[in-house]
Parts: sequence; structure tokens; C-alpha cells
Amino acid sequence: MKDWTGPAAATSVDDADASGMPVTPAVGQVSQLVEHLFRHEASRMIAILTRVFGLENLGLVEDVVQETLARALQTWPFHGVPENPSAWILRAARNRALDVVRRERNFRDKEAEIVQALERFVPTPAEDAALDPEVSDDCLRMMFVCCHPQLPLEVQVALALKTLCGFSVAEIARAFLTTGAAIAKRLTRAKQAIRDARIPFEIPEGAALAARLEGVLRSLYLLFNEGYKASAGDRLVRVEVCQEACRLASLLAEHPAGDTPKTHALLAVMYLNAARFPARVDDEGTLLRLQEQDRTLWDPALIARGMYHFARSAAGGDISEYHLQAGIAACHAAARSYEATDWRQILSLYDQWIEWDASPVIALNRAIVVAHVAGPRAGLDAVAAIPQREKLREYHLLYAVLGELEARREAWDVAAGWFERAVELAGLKSEQEFLRRRLQECAGRAVAGGARR
Repeated sequence: MKDWTGPAAATSVDDADASGMPVTPAVGQVSQLVEHLFRHEASRMIAILTRVFGLENLGLVEDVVQETLARALQTWPFHGVPENPSAWILRAARNRALDVVRRERNFRDKEAEIVQALERFVPTPAEDAALDPEVSDDCLRMMFVCCHPQLPLEVQVALALKTLCGFSVAEIARAFLTTGAAIAKRLTRAKQAIRDARIPFEIPEGAALAARLEGVLRSLYLLFNEGYKASAGDRLVRVEVCQEACRLASLLAEHPAGDTPKTHALLAVMYLNAARFPARVDDEGTLLRLQEQDRTLWDPALIARGMYHFARSAAGGDISEYHLQAGIAACHAAARSYEATDWRQILSLYDQWIEWDASPVIALNRAIVVAHVAGPRAGLDAVAAIPQREKLREYHLLYAVLGELEARREAWDVAAGWFERAVELAGLKSEQEFLRRRLQECAGRAVAGGARR
């Protein structure tokens, strides 16, 4: 089983052939490795550099990290991937930061202190182990800085996704269903607000902690969702993104500041859903529906870990949306087969969830469950009754659901029309292939039915 709690190891890339000569990797291979490292090292680099330079210089810190990763992309295809890519990136970021110190006049008074701190940035293996708790605390501090209550919740989450999780502006825009320009403005205003308010680089206590924890959990939830079903690209599942969400959430749960039932509920959601990864796509990377998945491939260790956190989430009397989602995931994990799924219990949990959040996406998912309980006609009625359904006009899964429900009613020509629209809107190759296959199946059945008549 892969490690879902500690920092994930770098993607393996051989840097020598049988003769011992360096191997020059393909540009695409390097790009994937740098993306992988960025997801896992960005928070560490930004947290350490922010402690060194001060929170008011967050923009400068982000520039240093970006330039370091850009240098990796430029040099590794020609000189080979270093034996320890993470250490290379940390060392390069330190050197780039030292250049900034020597160039920028406003750092001259603190140059000796900053240089000394940066020298600890690339420790020996023995020192690295000793620094782990300190670095972990820095990452937690960064989480709570990003999620300061003086910032609107959507700005908190956007800043955390950008700063801690390595999301691009375009990825954040897709997560919020808005434009890149709008997200860029939010991020600029957030950094200015942090400077103006002189927000300290610390983990808050008491009421201040509770006020910020919601934004931290929301950021981690969106990070996991982006990995669970990517919003763009060639891969449906980005396991390394989900691993990073689990790592950060576990870090939060292990600290007194974040050891709350809601945090454990979120971890339960993550682990129980991550357990299905090996069965979510076929050998060609095409999406598989729940009823098509081989449940023997579901990871029992991750299910056990998810159930452990689900039990921990029951402490106290408060229930959150994460508790309800964990309950839904637990129902699926406990079912020995698709036919044995307790759809009535899942519907009950969706009914409670939609009282918390009237999102049309949640309502669409609830309509699928309604169809399992009361039949496809009831599911179609539930789709028609979705509040603010117009927000789903460009959402491909609306038409995919309509297609599936009409197919269950054997209205093959209607189903084919919905699937055709879904194919047009889907952005992921995996989903396009799945929807195209369903379109062909329904169109074929419609033609065969017409021929029989």
C-alpha cells in the first residue's frame, strides 16, 4: 500500500543506464516529476522561506519557489534528473533566496541572520529528521495564515490552494467555477490584506483557532477533490494530489490545533474514497461506473484507516457536512457488492447534506440516489426539481446523469441525445471516452429498436 500520511517519495526516474552513463529523460517525464515534487515540496519550501523572510514578503517567496521549479524544468531534460530531486530543489531554492538577500537593499540589516537561517534550509539527513517537527509546524502556521478570518472564505481557500498546495490560477478558477482573472485579483488582494493587517506567522489558539479551521478544512477538501476527479488534463485521478491532501490533513489531525471531530470526518472521507482508486479506471484509463468496478481491488488498509477516522469523528455531538459525506462513503465501503448497497441510508444522508448546502451539484448527486431507491422516473423528477439548475447548464455531468436515467427507462434515442451533449462539454479524455462509449451503446439500441418496429 502506498504511504498516504507521510511526505510521498519522489517519482522514480532512472538516472543511469546499465553502463552507468546518465540518462536524459524526456521533457514530459521531467514535467510530471516536477509537478509531483511541487505538490509535495511547495508547502515545505514556502513555509520555511516565509519564516526566514517574513510573511510580508510572501510574494517574493512564491517567486523564488516558482523560479526554482522553472530551473528544474529547464536543466533536468539536458543534464539528467538528480539522484535526490527533492534535495536539489531545496538547495536551488536556498541559493536563489541568497541571491535575493544580496541584491535587495531592504534585507541588508538582517543579512547575517537570514543567511544563517537559509543554511539550515538544506540539512544533512540527521538534521532533517530533527527539523521535521519544526517544518511541520511551519506548514500548519502557513495553513492558518492563509485562512485568516479577515479574508473572505473563498479568498482563504484560493490562497491556501495557491500557496500550500501548488495549484495554478487556472486550476483554482475551475474549482470555483470562475475566471482566472477573478482568482488572480482575489490572490493579489489577499496578500495585500495580510501585509496591511500584519497577520502573524503563528498557529492561533482558542476562539481564533476555531474561526480559521473551517477555511483550512475547506482548502484540503478541495485539494482532495481535484485529485479525485481532475478538472483538466489526461488523467481522471491524480493520486499524488490526493496523497498531499491526506498528508496535510493528517498533519493537522496530529496537532492539538486540528485534532477535532470535523478534521477526522474529513480524513475519513479522503481515505474511504481513496480506497477505490485502483478500480476507478480500466487498463486504458477509461472511467468505470461504480457497478462496473472490481471491489476486490479496493484497498482494505485505506478502508480500515477511513473507518478509524470515522469512529474518531463521532466524539462530541456536532455533525458537519464532512460527517455526512463520510457516512455515504462508509456505506459504499461496507457493501460487499453493488446490489448490496444501502441506498436508502445513503439517501437519508443526502437529504441531511442538502439541508446544509443547497448546491445544485449535491442535488444532482442526490437525484442519482433517488433513482436507485424509487426508479429512474423519480430520479428524473428530482433532476427537474434542482434549485438553481441553470448553474449546471455547462456542467457535463448533468447531461450524463440525464442520459443514464433515460437509458434505464430504455428511452435510447433521448439518452443518446443527452450523452452527445455530455461528450461536447466533458474536459477530461477519460470521461470523454466513457461518455462516447455510452453514446454509441444508446444510439445502437435506438437504431435496433427502430428496426424491430
